[in-house]
Amino acid sequence: MRLDDFDYQLPEELIAQEPLQKREESRLLVLERETGRVYHRMFPDIITYLKAGDALVLNDTRVIPARLLGQKKRSGGLVEVLLLHRLSGNRWEALVRPGRRLQLGTEIVFGSGDLSCRVAEALPDGVRVLDFSCDGIFEEALQRLGEMPLPPYIKKKLSDNERYQTVYASESGSAAAPTAGLHFTTDLLGKVAAFGVESVYLTLHVGLGTFSPVKVQNIKEHRMHSEFYSISCSSASALNSRRSEGGRIVAVGTTSCRVLETVADSCGSVAAGSGWTDIFLYPGYKFKAVDVLLTNFHLPRSTLLMLVSAFAGRENTLEAYHEAVRERYRFFSFGDAMLII
Repeated sequence: MRLDDFDYQLPEELIAQEPLQKREESRLLVLERETGRVYHRMFPDIITYLKAGDALVLNDTRVIPARLLGQKKRSGGLVEVLLLHRLSGNRWEALVRPGRRLQLGTEIVFGSGDLSCRVAEALPDGVRVLDFSCDGIFEEALQRLGEMPLPPYIKKKLSDNERYQTVYASESGSAAAPTAGLHFTTDLLGKVAAFGVESVYLTLHVGLGTFSPVKVQNIKEHRMHSEFYSISCSSASALNSRRSEGGRIVAVGTTSCRVLETVADSCGSVAAGSGWTDIFLYPGYKFKAVDVLLTNFHLPRSTLLMLVSAFAGRENTLEAYHEAVRERYRFFSFGDAMLII
C-alpha cells in the first residue's frame, strides 16, 4: 500500500488547541467494523458498548517535562532538546534542533547552568545521545527547567500540565501522552468497574515514533523507532483469564494496542515481560489480542492512522474520518474519541 492511500483533508480549525474543561465532555464516534456504520455519542456512553467480563487495557505511562531550551556553551546558540528515553543514569537519547550543528563534544547549558549536557553520540535524523550533569537531583532540575512536550500542531500554551496526563498516569518516562486515555475520569473508571469491566494496566513510553513522519511511498519500507514497554505478570494473567472466560480485550489507545500485539501469541494469549517494540501495524495485519479499540483521530499519512485502518479497514476508517470532519469533531491529541467495535 502507498502513503497516499492514508491521506484526508482536515480543516485547520478542527485541530483541538486545548483540552475541554471537563475530560468526559468529549464526543465519541462509534464505528462498527463489520458494517461500517457510524454512531455519534458522548464519551460517557462508552459504558453502553462495554460488556461485563471485558478487560479495559490502559497505558499508565506518565509524560515527563521532556522539552528543554538551552544554549551552546561556547557560542550561545539556541538549542531545543526533546528527551526521548533514558539509556542509563543521566545518559539520554534525545531529539535536538538544530541537529546538524551539534557535533560530538558540544556542551549545552540550561537555565542558570546548574543543568548541562554533552553530546556523546550522533545518530540519524537529529537524534543525539546526551550525557547530563546536574547540581543536585536530575529529576528535580527537569521539573524546574523542562516544559511539557506538546505536539507541534498545538500552538496554544497549556495552562495545566495535568491535562496532558491521564488520571491513572504513574510510570514516568514518556515524551507524549497516550491521548485516548485523556477522556477518562476516576469517576467514569469507577462506573466501568461497577459494570463488571476490569481495568488492566501496562506501560509503553512514547518516543520518537510519535514524531517521525512516514517519508516513503511504499509504507512497507517504513521503519518504526523502538519504544520501551512493560506488562506485569498480574496484568497478563488478568487478560488471559478474561479472554478464556469469553471477555473482550478493549485497548485504550494505539500504544496499548501495540504492546498487546507485541506480547501476544498466535492464539491471543499475552505474556508478561518488558523490552523494546518497533511493531508496525498496517492493513493486512491480523490482530491476535485486541478485540475493541478506543482511539483519538490521527494525522493524515501517519502510522497511527495506518494502525486504525488495519483494525477497522481502510475504507471504513477514511469514511468515518470524513464523517467526523462533516460533523465537526475535534481532532488529534486534545480532540474527540473514536471507538471501533
